[in-house]
Amino acid sequence: MRVGIGYDSHRFADGRKLILGGVEIPHRQGLAGHSDADAVAHALTDALLGAAGLGDIGRLFPNTDPRWSNADSLQLLNQAFLKVVEAGHQFVHADITIIAEHPTLGPHVDRMEEKLAEALLSAPAHVSVKAKTNEGMGWIGKGEGIAVIAVAVLG
Repeated sequence: MRVGIGYDSHRFADGRKLILGGVEIPHRQGLAGHSDADAVAHALTDALLGAAGLGDIGRLFPNTDPRWSNADSLQLLNQAFLKVVEAGHQFVHADITIIAEHPTLGPHVDRMEEKLAEALLSAPAHVSVKAKTNEGMGWIGKGEGIAVIAVAVLG
């Protein structure tokens, strides 16, 4: 069994859609980033790659490469997952915590689990997504952005 931890954070930005876990969330701002800035998919990608000993998302999909501009991060997650499988690993479970003061994410968690599981060719029961606030503390608490922590277990 192998375990990997992933982390990602992005600032809010005007004029962008908010995409988390492959789900478009109604909000006045999206997240700044080279791709679609899906911090959930990015953190999970890093967790999977870390568990497999295959580096990180920036090594596979560098933000200096125009091919990944506005890329769908669920597709990047799927590509990374296929590399993990090629390396001889089997996906077991993912646990993800989104830290955001706003918007309210609870109503979207089930759909995120479905979309992430689909990218991992797995069942939603193997993906757990939770949303927490930062209780008004720090840059997240001030509503400047979102952070995500993900853990992936491989067999």
